[in-house]
Amino acid sequence: MTAIILFGLFIVLVLLRIPIAVSLAISSIVVLFTGSGIFGLELVADIMYTSVAKFTLLAIPFFVLAGVIMEQAGISKRLIDFAQALVGHRKSGIVFVTVLVAIFFAAISGSGPATVAAIGGILIPALVGNGYKKETAGALVASSGAIGIVIPPSIAFIVFAVVAGDQIPVSIARLFIAGIIPGILLGIGFVLAAMFVRWRQEKKEGPLEGFVQQKRATGKERWKAFVNALWGLMIPVIILGGIYGGFFTPTEAAVVAVFYGLLVGFFVYKELNIKSLFNILVASSVQTATVMFIVSAASVFAYIITTEQIATTLSDAMLGLSDNKIIILLIVNIILLIAGMFIDAISAFYILVPILAPVMILLGVDPTVFGVFMTVNLAIGLFTPPVGLNLYVASGISKTSLGEISRGVVPFVISSVIILLLITYVPVISTFLPDLLNIK
Repeated sequence: MTAIILFGLFIVLVLLRIPIAVSLAISSIVVLFTGSGIFGLELVADIMYTSVAKFTLLAIPFFVLAGVIMEQAGISKRLIDFAQALVGHRKSGIVFVTVLVAIFFAAISGSGPATVAAIGGILIPALVGNGYKKETAGALVASSGAIGIVIPPSIAFIVFAVVAGDQIPVSIARLFIAGIIPGILLGIGFVLAAMFVRWRQEKKEGPLEGFVQQKRATGKERWKAFVNALWGLMIPVIILGGIYGGFFTPTEAAVVAVFYGLLVGFFVYKELNIKSLFNILVASSVQTATVMFIVSAASVFAYIITTEQIATTLSDAMLGLSDNKIIILLIVNIILLIAGMFIDAISAFYILVPILAPVMILLGVDPTVFGVFMTVNLAIGLFTPPVGLNLYVASGISKTSLGEISRGVVPFVISSVIILLLITYVPVISTFLPDLLNIK
């Protein structure tokens, strides 16, 4: 009965477009009022506080702040110029540029919507100027932005490691390095999907109107673009190199990224000032507050799931559906894809990891592989309707309706699901780099 009230009310509230964090909190509190005897309402505040008062989670506000600083410091524009110099002359060069820049910026921000916001204002008009329809341009940027939670540093991986820690311990450092190859594969899939869309459009309508072949950049021009973008390109090197070199933890790396961004913004590119710093702090504070509110509300929800043995019951039911590992993993992926359509990654981790972790343990799935394919699933959710955050950001930038951009995103969803299945059933894709570098 508790499970029906908890999940039923949560689903109803989500369908009514109540914010996810509020839906989680309300459904949890209602369950407490039903007299289940789990604990008193006075303990809710304690659970919410202890859930966010963790050193590991301190990385989130600093990575959010670092991402906002990088966006305002002019780094995204210089990354775009560098990518244009490398591949802009190709027929589908603007598509390569979009995906490359998304990967570069993903290695800075750790956030999908932040990546879309940082690159969309420049690249969506550029794609439209090269003949792509607005919905296709918005869909490509929205889907490419989802790489932001797969390529390290990833806020999603940090949360997964914290939530899963009690059942299947896995280090953030290992998850970070494990996300590199899957993130690149997603990028390749988006490029192929965009090329297919272009081919289909040209077959139906002829050569794209407005397309102008960009002149191949000279070696000198490429070198100049590289030098201008070098300060931005060094950020993931410093962050990941510092973590894997043992110089600092992921949380300390986030702090280093903030100070590095301020140094570049104030003294190298000189695009930051005291006034812009105030706006940066406000924007990052709002984003951080949103994330932490979700974490604290989801923690109460997750506590009820665990204490009332709901997680155990659902895990046993899932294992009772089949004894075939391939089938169970397929069912898990379908559940995650559907969940990602309605809730954000952080909420999904707190709700579903307690349920799915025992299943993964019994199936013998590597915790790293589980973390990666679950994160990729929820990355896909960022650009699938009706609640895909990336879609809303890209829709606003491209000035298209949610319906139009949802139709445009279909080829990119298909390509990403194919990559997801590869990641799920070929574990070495996720474990190769961590094992090669001996990251435990």
